[in-house]
Amino acid sequence: MVRRTLAETYRLARKLVIGVVGASVVAVGVAMLVLPGPAIVVIPLGLAILAIEFAWAARWLERLREATRNAVGRSRGPAA
Repeated sequence: MVRRTLAETYRLARKLVIGVVGASVVAVGVAMLVLPGPAIVVIPLGLAILAIEFAWAARWLERLREATRNAVGRSRGPAA
């Protein structure tokens, strides 16, 4: 009984800490869109932190990766 309660408390605390840290990093990255700083690096980093615990963040991160791959492919132009 006590072990199960401790395990549940640990899981909840872990989820809370990851959520707060990840959301904070994403918020700083969003602020960097208008302030000086590497927002292009910080926002995906925050999503990666959130993706440790949240499936929706993992989906967003995967969409971002795919969009980046497509943009890089388009910027390189057609293959010669």
